[in-house]
Amino acid sequence: MSATPPRLLIIAGSDCSGGAGLQADIKTATACGVYAMSAITAATVQDTHKVHSVQLLSPKTVRDQIRVCLGDIGANAVKVGMLGSAEIVEAVAGTLKRHARDIPMVLDPVMIASSGRRLLAARDIESLKAKLLPLATLVTPNLPEARVLTKMPATDREAAERAARKLVQMGAGAALIKGGHATRETVDDVLVWPGGVEIYAFPRIRTKHTHGTGCVLSTAIACGLAKGESLPLATGRAREFVQHAIETAPGLGHRHGPLNLLARY
Repeated sequence: MSATPPRLLIIAGSDCSGGAGLQADIKTATACGVYAMSAITAATVQDTHKVHSVQLLSPKTVRDQIRVCLGDIGANAVKVGMLGSAEIVEAVAGTLKRHARDIPMVLDPVMIASSGRRLLAARDIESLKAKLLPLATLVTPNLPEARVLTKMPATDREAAERAARKLVQMGAGAALIKGGHATRETVDDVLVWPGGVEIYAFPRIRTKHTHGTGCVLSTAIACGLAKGESLPLATGRAREFVQHAIETAPGLGHRHGPLNLLARY
């Protein structure tokens, strides 16, 4: 009889092109040897060019998906991605607080698609900060998201560290500020956690095939936590996975193509 695999509950929107969102999350979990469950928050119509439209599910449907997954199969970690509205934010926060209080949760605060389309209205961000951020073991904003959340610039390592510390002061257990939007020759991700500060610096890969990078990174970290890894170890391994997935991207689509999420096969 095979051993029971680590279990991950993914709460996120669907990307019909398969490069980001729930589809990328499930592929990442599978590549990491983790059993993935899902609570879908939205159906998006998108391709490598842009997000064309978004249809949100009802907060009740989102809440019920989370409840039945946790009540039956259970989870060793939770990853939260696109939510889409304050009502869904509050439904997710309330359900996790009731049913997953002791389960590690990685929050990827998806606000704006790489094409520029806003995926969480400005008025709903306050709900995310107040209701969901304090439940997060780790929050993983990119530089623009960090600026929105903290009202602080995060243009270099030092500024990113200050923004990360601000997010911890706001209630997150730890914060990873991703450096992909900076202009350095290296991509510097800055982790502030209870054990101190860690910097993950990788060579910048000049490519347009980066669709879903943030989704993949946060899910890979959550997979590490589901396996019982420490936060710095899970983050380092996830960052290596993403780097290889970008380097070996299959070149699909006409614009911002997906990563190679078969990288560990």
